[in-house]
Amino acid sequence: MAQLPINRATKFKQLYEELPTPNAYRTASGAPGHEYYQQRADYDMSITLDDKNQRIYGEQTITYFNNSPDELTYLWVQLDQNMRARNSVTRKIEMNSLGDRVSTAQLQRMMNDFDGGFKIDYVQETNGRDLPVTVNYTMMRIDLPQPLKAGGRFSFKVKWWYNINDRMQIGGRSGYEYFEEDDNYLYTIAQFFPRMAVYNEVEGWQNKQFLGTGEFTLPFGNYKVRITVPEDHVVASTGELQNASSVLNKTQRDRLARARKSSEPVLIITQEEAEKNEKSRASGTKTWVFHAENVRDFAFASSRKFIWDGMNEPTGGKDVLCMSFYPKEGNPLWEKYSTKVVAHTVKVYSKHTIDYPYPVAISVHSKWIGMEYPMICFNGGRPEPDGTYSEATKYGMIGVIIHEVGHNFFPMIINSDERQWTWMDEGLNTFMQFITEQEWDVDYPSRRGPAHKIVDYMRGDPYGMVPIMTNSESILQFGNNAYGKAATALNILRETIMGRELFDYAFKEYARRWAFKHPTPADFFRTMEDASAVDLDWFWRGWFYSTDHCDLALQDVRWYQINTKNPDIEQPLERAAAERENRGVTFDRNQEMRGKAVVDIDPETRDFYNSPERFKVTPLDRQDYQRYLSMFDENERQLLDTNLNFYEIHVRMIGGLPMPVILEFTFDDGTRKIEHIPAEIWRKGDTLATKVYWFEKEVTGIVLDPFLETADVDRNNNYWPPRMEPTRFELFKSQGSGRYGRRASENPMQRARRAEEVK
Repeated sequence: MAQLPINRATKFKQLYEELPTPNAYRTASGAPGHEYYQQRADYDMSITLDDKNQRIYGEQTITYFNNSPDELTYLWVQLDQNMRARNSVTRKIEMNSLGDRVSTAQLQRMMNDFDGGFKIDYVQETNGRDLPVTVNYTMMRIDLPQPLKAGGRFSFKVKWWYNINDRMQIGGRSGYEYFEEDDNYLYTIAQFFPRMAVYNEVEGWQNKQFLGTGEFTLPFGNYKVRITVPEDHVVASTGELQNASSVLNKTQRDRLARARKSSEPVLIITQEEAEKNEKSRASGTKTWVFHAENVRDFAFASSRKFIWDGMNEPTGGKDVLCMSFYPKEGNPLWEKYSTKVVAHTVKVYSKHTIDYPYPVAISVHSKWIGMEYPMICFNGGRPEPDGTYSEATKYGMIGVIIHEVGHNFFPMIINSDERQWTWMDEGLNTFMQFITEQEWDVDYPSRRGPAHKIVDYMRGDPYGMVPIMTNSESILQFGNNAYGKAATALNILRETIMGRELFDYAFKEYARRWAFKHPTPADFFRTMEDASAVDLDWFWRGWFYSTDHCDLALQDVRWYQINTKNPDIEQPLERAAAERENRGVTFDRNQEMRGKAVVDIDPETRDFYNSPERFKVTPLDRQDYQRYLSMFDENERQLLDTNLNFYEIHVRMIGGLPMPVILEFTFDDGTRKIEHIPAEIWRKGDTLATKVYWFEKEVTGIVLDPFLETADVDRNNNYWPPRMEPTRFELFKSQGSGRYGRRASENPMQRARRAEEVK
């Protein structure tokens, strides 16, 4: 007996070796264990924005709560701005190249000598005594004067400043944009203060260096923040504004009160007022005070250019104030859509995860950027100066607002380790973005989510891919891997593998279990299985731990019918088959020999087999048939009368990723039928699956994966009878300036206006 390869069924092997052993902190079900703990860090800070020199100055007191069972002799603090320091590792490891053509932006980014990074004035105990610190690139270790025991707390002070980066020149998640035409700045400020690192039973201290891609892992805490800005600036921030009477005039406060109860956006600062404010140059300052409870981070935006609107979105029995802050350059798109999209996102995400817990949700417009923080996010999507915009700009703006507001849930509340696993926030959030976009408009042109939209990536060169389960700093093809593939995998789970009811329940349970906690991949994988009773280890292994792709092929289709043994049925069929067997090009060309062949000239050469009599039904044939029928009972005899058509389907797994086999049968009367075979048909390591179906009607066509559910990379082998998928190409003249010869920079709205002029 031949011995099977030892790895024949590894695609359906359980993930016991890949996942950590369950323990008292994290259970085998995927829920937090009875000894689960997490640390806490509270911040009391004063921030000053220097609008003349583009600097941030800050002082803060951090109170760190050791809720772990461990005694700590030092604390780790994140200094993420240090990635912009002149001597940073990020600059040293960044690859550069030159070609025949180099843009000025590329050259400026490569040659920039920006003096970034935190300038730490002091780190002290609250009594003013200096604390010993060691700065290692983007991490700072604070050596404690005495060990911090389990259940204890420690407070310390930090004073610092740093230069704010010009995002438009050197990039960045935060920074400023300068508007030359009115000599103003718009600041979107984040990662602006030294922040506590996470300590837990999974990583110990999560002090992996920030190289620029792997984002942020932070403990929850309460924030009291005073932000001092030029007195004509307007500030949007994480948290609730505490001193509206000091920073807003009565008209603005009245409008804000109306917005809190309105189901439509209310302008708190109008465009006319913002344009007037752009021209002001007040000499004084204002301090805006914000409080935020149980958040993992803090960010703010400031500018004298802001238009401001807001509306209410009732969620979970309480009101959420949804707001947008944007310069006039964002209109008409932002006034029309932004705040409504914020409210819609809060509503849809709450339905599928947990009720949005915070009092406000804010979208701030800043060219190009898309970045998220608790209660506030920075979003791109800018119309042309004439107010027109392309379809891509419109849907790109709506999509990025949904995405960044959605990050409130993943990872700001369901607080995964972004420094380690990008997909746990970006992938889950992109999946929810897709659902939210479709609930905004069923014709929404979503970029990611549907299975067929990941096919180009999945069919690509495997040497340019890494598994989803790759550390954030080492991911190749970042958008496709961490966003698109992970989101697509979840959509396939929901629509094809599990079904919406089971998936939605399990996904919501994951969000409920891990709200305001620190989940890991294993917690997600285990919860999805635990809450649904669906074994998904094969799916996680294929989609998350490998770079395999799906390519299923209809290798063969065989049509069978039951031999009834009824001579009145079978012998005419045999005669027709015999005649068909002799057909062919030779038969057709030999017809001129009729009457000239030997058996025609010499009758002695003919016998029983040259006579049509051999297909004649005789009484003996019918007698034999009755004897044959007597062997079967009544139910068995009915099978002989059904005249069923049997189809033996052969499906080959060419790609290495097992997926369900979904078949669409088309019958001779034009009707269709769908058959769904779970992926477990591949559980024994086979690469060829056979399945028999039977129908009263004849099948005229079969399509594998008819609804594009499995991300099958080659659809040319998905049809019986075989057919090819066409690919369209477009003719153009190289001297043309755009499609159909129009200006390449012209968007459809501008073209429509020009068409009116032509009339």
